[in-house]
Amino acid sequence: MSILLTTLNSKFIHTNLAIRYLKKYVEDITKVDIIEFTINQTTEEIARKIFILNPDMVGFSTYIWNLEQTLDVCKRLKIVNPNIKILLGGPEVSFDSKQLLEANAFIDYIICEEGEETFKELLLGLNPYKIEGLVFRDEEKIIENKRRKPIENLDSIPSPYIGSEEDFSGKIVYYEASRGCPFTCDFCLSSGKKVRFFSVERVLEDIDYLVKKDVKQIKFVDRTFNANKKFAKDIIDHIIELNPEDINFHFELTARLLDFEQIEYLKKVKEGLFQFEIGVQSTNKKTLKEISRNEDYEKVKNVSLLIKEAGNIHQHLDLIIGLPYEDYMTFSKSFDDLYYMQPDKLQLGFLKLLKGSKLRLNEKMHGYVYLDKPPYEILYNNYISYSDIVKLKFIEEVVEKYYNEGYFRNSIDYLVKIEFSRPFEFFEDFSKYLFSVDFFNISHSKKTLYNYLNEYYKHKNFDNYEMLIDIMKFDYLYSKVDNTLPEFMQTTSKIKSNEFHSILKNPKILNKMKYHAPDLPTKEIIKDINICKFHYDILEIIKNPKGVYERDEKIIIFEYNKKGVINKANVLDITKAYEEMCQWN
Repeated sequence: MSILLTTLNSKFIHTNLAIRYLKKYVEDITKVDIIEFTINQTTEEIARKIFILNPDMVGFSTYIWNLEQTLDVCKRLKIVNPNIKILLGGPEVSFDSKQLLEANAFIDYIICEEGEETFKELLLGLNPYKIEGLVFRDEEKIIENKRRKPIENLDSIPSPYIGSEEDFSGKIVYYEASRGCPFTCDFCLSSGKKVRFFSVERVLEDIDYLVKKDVKQIKFVDRTFNANKKFAKDIIDHIIELNPEDINFHFELTARLLDFEQIEYLKKVKEGLFQFEIGVQSTNKKTLKEISRNEDYEKVKNVSLLIKEAGNIHQHLDLIIGLPYEDYMTFSKSFDDLYYMQPDKLQLGFLKLLKGSKLRLNEKMHGYVYLDKPPYEILYNNYISYSDIVKLKFIEEVVEKYYNEGYFRNSIDYLVKIEFSRPFEFFEDFSKYLFSVDFFNISHSKKTLYNYLNEYYKHKNFDNYEMLIDIMKFDYLYSKVDNTLPEFMQTTSKIKSNEFHSILKNPKILNKMKYHAPDLPTKEIIKDINICKFHYDILEIIKNPKGVYERDEKIIIFEYNKKGVINKANVLDITKAYEEMCQWN
């Protein structure tokens, strides 16, 4: 029997972990092929490619983002090949499996929750009535077997990657060092499931293998990577010792499990090697208590600020819109609390009432209204109206483009501190303006985003417009958006090309370079340099936005860090050296 395992990933560079586990778990009894698609491909195209491969059985890994398309593909396949056996697995089909089979006659089998042992027994041809974790169709009857207990010894599952001939270069590879979660958050499907760990030796061996495969990122999907302090430290120690190039490791952490000793230890990590995602979800105590989330906001804040202070770890903080007792105003307070921590990404998510979650089981208590199809995102509840949800949708898009991309950090921080009473007020006001100019209906380049912010400045008629342009120009050059400044930024005389070369031959300047050796030829250094004049003492303004400043022309050099994830450039005030050079000339 020929077997194909597949899925629809959200992006081409992603790799599905589940189908690789299944393939490896049964490799001693049969050959299994793998193919991956994306949700951006048409269902007709996906079905056509699977049909050409002509498998006897095809298994799909399903999630909230791909179930609808997956079902369409399955229906097409069954029509053109009635003999094909169709199997579904994954979190999106594990809760109401029987109902799914009843509603979709083209599905033959569903594997619930952890699927390795169930899949193997199915392929071995065991009596399907005796296979735990299996829901299947027997002519007109739907049979739902007893649920299977989770695998205790995770090392009994072969590595999904080692020995593979796949090309993982440039890919985001999903990986897990454990299964289960020690916490009981009401919105999550992993809530309260017993935590089991792979052995440290197994994890380190997999990491070594993937690093050699030149992957772009290893994304740990553990719900709480630092649930076991020693286990997490052993893995992090190994990665630091490896010191791999051009790769980063993403971990989901619980902030209150990090202590001062651990944070001090993490300061030695190479910049950009690690990404930490911390799910704060809300800072409203009543909300956190209701969703069984025992978080201490002050502890989270202190941990986050210490990580930020080190400047070497990319940090994501998450909020969820639509939780119990969180209305528009209390959410805005949660937003402000996280903004003041200055994470690299402030991710706003809208609550999804996942099948089987405690919040969904108690949906009437809080008046949840939502569409009962993936992704089950709420429309409103007793605390927040649909009108407010819509406003927050626009704000979320502004945060994504103007904050999370990192291209406007100083420009926005200045506005928040000088022109508005609180961060949320700025994002709310800016989103209203952008809505009025039809911003949300078209795509935008990084350069046009600067143009919109400039038009907003003029619309608001801010008194310190010239200074605002200087700050935005600093952000533009620091992020190296483009070699050519937008026209509205070209408000000071340019540095002449011959002056560029003279500056880069000046030993006083060269010795302050961070990413280029002083003895490098000028033609090599100039590729990663920008020099610009500013009306004001821009570095002082960024350090202290609330100061009072008069015009004070400064010459700033931007030395770009090719590998910089957090620190994109070394910035030097060369005004004095430039003036001395001009006097001598």
